[in-house]
Amino acid sequence: MSFGKRLTGWLSNILLYGILIMTSIFMMLPFVWMLSTSLKPENEIFRLPPIVISPNFNLNSYRNLIEQRNILRILANTGIIASGSTALQLFFCSLGGYGFAKFKFPGREQLFGILLATMIVPFSIMMVPLYVIMLNLKWIDTFWPLIIPGAANAFGIFFMRQYITTISDELLDAARIDGASEFGILGRVILPIIAPGLTSLGLIFFMGSWNNFMWPLVILKSPSNFTLPIAIRSIVGGLIGRPVFNLQMAASVISIIPLLIIFLVFQRRFVEGITAGAIKG
Repeated sequence: MSFGKRLTGWLSNILLYGILIMTSIFMMLPFVWMLSTSLKPENEIFRLPPIVISPNFNLNSYRNLIEQRNILRILANTGIIASGSTALQLFFCSLGGYGFAKFKFPGREQLFGILLATMIVPFSIMMVPLYVIMLNLKWIDTFWPLIIPGAANAFGIFFMRQYITTISDELLDAARIDGASEFGILGRVILPIIAPGLTSLGLIFFMGSWNNFMWPLVILKSPSNFTLPIAIRSIVGGLIGRPVFNLQMAASVISIIPLLIIFLVFQRRFVEGITAGAIKG
């Protein structure tokens, strides 16, 4: 390879990495501003020119959230709801995906088509009848409406079906010959094979539940039952109820930390699951 071609390759790589680095810095700016604002006194938040690192930075916002705003209880509420709904969704979606992928029954394709069609129905249309059902069950201001109704998710069933379809039928038949039940096959054969897909789907469900705002806002009435998105929105101060931005940014930082830790722990599985699902789909 000539020197000119190598030089062109080096320059192309430098340009590409430069663009990627600048894009990454640009995407990180909102998070930097959020963290910076959470550490500033309130009178410095909108000062021009903006102050990234305040000379008067402090942890008063975080101390206020812990001591006066009950943020740890709210964090626990959000974790319980997100974990419970994610576990139920993964269980029922894997069951539904297994049924649609490996069992033949009359109307299977039509039923699967109807299931996919429900994905285009906006949640706002279902919210009123769903609220009436929760009211009749006396579940208002409890965690159950945020965990139970979404347990069988059309997207999750479709996602699992795409994975399970690729598993060899001979492998399942061999397990049946060995005396395994259908639940045994699902738990001992299928789930270990589709673990990357389960991880990816679990992260998607967990983040969706963690950041859910509209439905918890309708269901939850007591401040002690609030989730993080509602609590962040409800942080106001003074007689006119204006937003307290440094407290809101501190609560936002606290809400991001668990998601960041979970993503870093399961990052490899998440990427494997998404890329494998794209190939298999």
